Amino acid sequence: MIKKLITTFIILTIISCSSSKEKNNNSIYINLGTEPKSIDPALNITLQGSTYITHLFEGLVTKYKDIEIKPGVAENWDISDDYKTYIFHLRTNAKWSDGKIVTAYDFEYSWKRVVDPNTASEPSYLFEPILNFNKVNNGELPIEEFGVKAIDDYTLEVRLEYPTPYFLELINLPVFCPVRKDIVEKNPDSWTKDPKTCIGNGPFVLKERKIDDSITITKNTNYWNKDTIVAENITFVLMDNSATAVAGIKQGTLDFSDTFSWQDFDALKEEGFIDIATRIGTQYYALNNTNEVLKDKRVRKALSLAIDRNYIIENVVKSGRAAGAFIPYGLSDYEGDFRENAGEYISVDKSDYHKNVLEAKKLMSEAGYSNGINFPILEFLVGFNSDIAMFEAIQSMWKENLNIDVRLVQMEFAPFIQKLKTERDYTMAGISWTGSYNDPTTFLTMFTSYSYKNHSLFSNAKFDSYIKEAAITTNQKLRMQALHNAEKILIDEEAVIIPIYYYAPPVLKNPKLKDVYYIPFAQYKFSYAYLEK
Repeated sequence: MIKKLITTFIILTIISCSSSKEKNNNSIYINLGTEPKSIDPALNITLQGSTYITHLFEGLVTKYKDIEIKPGVAENWDISDDYKTYIFHLRTNAKWSDGKIVTAYDFEYSWKRVVDPNTASEPSYLFEPILNFNKVNNGELPIEEFGVKAIDDYTLEVRLEYPTPYFLELINLPVFCPVRKDIVEKNPDSWTKDPKTCIGNGPFVLKERKIDDSITITKNTNYWNKDTIVAENITFVLMDNSATAVAGIKQGTLDFSDTFSWQDFDALKEEGFIDIATRIGTQYYALNNTNEVLKDKRVRKALSLAIDRNYIIENVVKSGRAAGAFIPYGLSDYEGDFRENAGEYISVDKSDYHKNVLEAKKLMSEAGYSNGINFPILEFLVGFNSDIAMFEAIQSMWKENLNIDVRLVQMEFAPFIQKLKTERDYTMAGISWTGSYNDPTTFLTMFTSYSYKNHSLFSNAKFDSYIKEAAITTNQKLRMQALHNAEKILIDEEAVIIPIYYYAPPVLKNPKLKDVYYIPFAQYKFSYAYLEK
């Protein structure tokens, strides 16, 4: 305990000392967590890394302050009648931070680098709609056969395997940002760690990188749209210490943090330090559908129905919205909002909870576990400290309503992900998913039988067929109906996972920090932020 207090004091002192001088120069201090695994666009897999990358790099398209796709490096684009060929016309004034012109050849190199199997890029699956992705990524075809080609310095041709209505949403993601071939190939493993070699084309440039300490970026004077950028300097303080974050916010040495203790929520809100971010995501419980007990969908449904989601929202996480389905509010349907149109598959009305519990008991009895008799003690994996309070509340609900016991197994994040997503050696686990783009497929495709992200080991031919139908049809009304049908199978018919709540994540924010924009797909935009005098 003494060691922890000393560490907290040292970190806080560092923040205080380092910020006192620069605070007068429109500098902003942000905390999004510890040292990122990578800020190489091809290798990043974290939400925090995505925020760093979108400040340092820019793709063909971008999002400024909201959900809408806007021109980025590409001024405009043409789409063929069959929606399978895109021609992007790059602006002539887009530059790298060292002053060199950004060309279509930079994009061709960067995208082919991602799908090259030698790069071992985890987010490379996002390139799947592009012609020959699977064969190139599996080493069956040479990289030259990938459907991306620079026609000249300012014209990029992209050919798709099938029409993809959300393609412009996809290419807004960090993995589609360009990188410089001459820079990367000289220092493939460390080019992002040195300001001299971390050459980007975004609104900011890397000023200083201190591993496990901080990432400091400064306004990029060569950015084509630099006149719209307000922040001059941003320092990302790398730490995961809620007490230090709260102290920093209160003292004014830290301006923003998405790390704090849930127990402090009410007091911090009362003091004006809590802001609610926009996030299109869902917190849910993953279930191993091949487990001897959980392979019975009646058990899976009973576990879901026995949870009082409104209690979780009101007393534990204190933000968000009770989830009776998987896809959250905020994604577009053929007309209107996808979730609004479908409604909830599990009633989240407070007046229906008692009825839900009775149904859960009935299902458990039918499965042979009346009043919990013969039901084994299941293990539940947790990889985030913040998830423990919610688990303990739900653990009590399962005991009270179904008379079953579930044992908590807490792990560090890296081995937790290894067990869940790589080894799939688990029974139940607390997890979340944030959408990457404005289409329901960003949530549903990971549950296809052939997806490497299918941590639930769920396999359903009808579900797969609906996802395939949505992928190949150009009729938006028909494809959205297919996606509604797929989600109904996932939640209503098979209860593959247990949705808990839709995100509305609280964050710590200095009341004087203005114009922070929350891009719903898990990105924070600090480009236009400033400290009110």
